[in-house]
Amino acid sequence: METAGLRKMAVGRCHLTQLHMNEIYLNSVRSKKARVEIIPLIDVVFFLLATFVLFVLSLEKMGVLTTALPISGPPKPAVEDHTLYLASSDDGFYFWKEGKLGPSETISTTELGPRLADYRRRVKIPRVMVGGDSKAKFGSTVKALDEVRKAEITQVAIGTLPSEFGF
Repeated sequence: METAGLRKMAVGRCHLTQLHMNEIYLNSVRSKKARVEIIPLIDVVFFLLATFVLFVLSLEKMGVLTTALPISGPPKPAVEDHTLYLASSDDGFYFWKEGKLGPSETISTTELGPRLADYRRRVKIPRVMVGGDSKAKFGSTVKALDEVRKAEITQVAIGTLPSEFGF
């Protein structure tokens, strides 16, 4: 009994077409909800936990190195700069400056020897940096080096740039 391509089936007293049967099947499939089984999930979680614990316990213990850390204390006093900066000028005078931040004085050639001797007596470790400005003659710088040697100052440096003196 096929009418217009649809097949009819007799179910009890009711006649159902293929279309109605497909619709009933799809409705029954849609009504079933997905179920998440919790028991196997718990089993897997406990397995992973036990595996992790056993792995951690099997690790080798790392040794600890003792380290002597520095101990803080009051700051050390700043080292005073007693270096003497001696620069010759082009007019035959010298610039005298004790320490980077000390005041600069102009002295003559006759004052140079006695002041160097006084500097040697006052300062525990006398240091002298000798140089000259860009227009100074080399002879006046050599004269200053000779006076430093006569004053028996052994720590002597020669500055080659005028900016090293800060005059």
